[in-house]
Amino acid sequence: MTHHLNAADEGFVARLAEALGPDAVRPAEPRYLEEPRGRYHGQAAAVVRPDTTEAVAAAVRLCAGARVGIVPYSGGTGLVGGQILSNGPMPVLLSFERMNRIRDVNVIDGILTAEAGCILADVHAAAGEVARIFPLTLASEGSARIGGLLATNAGGVHVIRYGNARDLCLGVEAVLADGTIVRGLSRVVKDNMGYNFRHVVIGSEGTLGLITAASLRLYPRLAETATAWASVASPADALALLGRLRGALGGTVSAFELISTQGLEFLAETLPQVTQPPAMPGDWRVLVEVDDGPGGNVGDRLEAALADAIEAGLVGDVLIAQADAQRAAFWRVREMIPEANRAIGAISSHDISIPPSRLPEFIATAGPMLGALDPGVRINCFGHLGDGNLHYNAFPARGESRDRYEPIRASVSRAVHDLVHEFGGSVAAEHGVGRLKVADLERYADPGKLEAMRRLKQAFDPLGILNPGAVLA
Repeated sequence: MTHHLNAADEGFVARLAEALGPDAVRPAEPRYLEEPRGRYHGQAAAVVRPDTTEAVAAAVRLCAGARVGIVPYSGGTGLVGGQILSNGPMPVLLSFERMNRIRDVNVIDGILTAEAGCILADVHAAAGEVARIFPLTLASEGSARIGGLLATNAGGVHVIRYGNARDLCLGVEAVLADGTIVRGLSRVVKDNMGYNFRHVVIGSEGTLGLITAASLRLYPRLAETATAWASVASPADALALLGRLRGALGGTVSAFELISTQGLEFLAETLPQVTQPPAMPGDWRVLVEVDDGPGGNVGDRLEAALADAIEAGLVGDVLIAQADAQRAAFWRVREMIPEANRAIGAISSHDISIPPSRLPEFIATAGPMLGALDPGVRINCFGHLGDGNLHYNAFPARGESRDRYEPIRASVSRAVHDLVHEFGGSVAAEHGVGRLKVADLERYADPGKLEAMRRLKQAFDPLGILNPGAVLA
C-alpha cells in the first residue's frame, strides 16, 4: 500500500474550526506531543476535540476529503508511540477528552456505557455507585481513558481472573475512515449477527476505526478480598506457588505479581517516601490477591494455602494485609515501581509475554545474555506472572547515566526480543505495537498474519489516514 497524505495547513485547520466550532479546535500544546518517558516528540497542525460522535464523524470526513492524517489521542499514557507522529505530512491530533460522559448504567444487564474519553478511575467510581466493579485495573487509571485502553487491548493486574480489556467489552460505537458511524453498543452476551466488529477495532490502535463509546461489563462488588506479600527464592518457585494457590483457591486468585528486589531497591533509591513492607530474604517477591468466591472466608483460605507453601519450602516470609490501608500500601509499592524506573532512566524497556511454563528459563537466560553485552547493566524484571506478561527492563549501573549505554541500546532490545521469539512469546504484550514496534512486528509476526492485517487496513482505511505509521508501516 502506498498512500500520499497531505499536510494539514492553516486553511484546513480553519475549515475544521468552522465545521466543529472554535472550542473544538486548538493549537497543538506540548503536552499532547510527548510520550510519558520523554524519548519521543510528535507534531500536529492542531488538536481537534469533538464532544459528540457526530462531531468525530464530521472531522474524519473532512480529513478524508483532504487526505490529512489523524492521530487519535486518549489519555496519552501509551509507551509505544501510538499517540506520537514525529515525521511525515503534518497530521491533526484528535483528542477524546471532551467525550467523557457515562451514558448509561444498567445493573440488571450488568453494563456501563461510557464514552471513549472517560477516565478509568471515573468508570470505577460510577460502577461503585451501583455496588458493582469494572475490574480493569492499572497504575495509570487516573489518566488512562477508555478509548485508548480498548484500542490497545489493555491488560492490568487482574487479567488472570477477568481477562484483558477485550474480554470486558460487549460492544463499541466507532467512526470509520470515511466518517461512517458504526453503532454497535450491544448489551447482549450472545450476538452472532455477522462479523464481530468490536473484535476488529479493539486492539487495532486506532488504525481501523476510532472508538467513540463502549458497552463495558460490570461485576458484583467483592464481599471479601485478601492480599498478601511473600518472598520466594526464584521465579520457578513463584510459578509453583501460583499453581498451588490455584489448586487450593480455584478461580478466586485475581492477581499474582512477580517483583524483583532490584525494583524495590530502585524504589528506595528514588522514592523513599513510599513505605515498603519489611525486608524479607531472597531475590523475589510476589504480590497475590484473592477475591471472594464459593465458600467465602478467602482470607483464612489464603493464609492456610500460604502456610502449606511455607511447609513445602516454596515461600520464605509472608505478610497478609490486615486492613484496607495495608492492602493499599502493598499495591502502592507495585504501582510506583514504574515511576522509580522512569527516575532511574532505562537503557531499554521491554513489554513482553512468555508462556508461563517457560518464564523461569527465560529469566535465567536473559540476565547473563545482557551481562555479556555490558556487565554494568542492571535488570528490573517484574510483572503479571499469572498471564506471562513481564516488564523486562535494562538500566545503567548505579551512578551512571543511560547516555553511556546508548551505543548498545539497540543491541539490548534486539537480544531480548529475539530471545522472547525463541521462547514462543510476544514482544508486544499489553502496551501494543504503536510506532516503536512496527519493525518488530514485521520481524517476528507470521507472514500470513501480516498479509491479513494489511488487507484489513486496506479495506477499512484505503486512504491510510487513521493513525498513519502505527502498527503497520
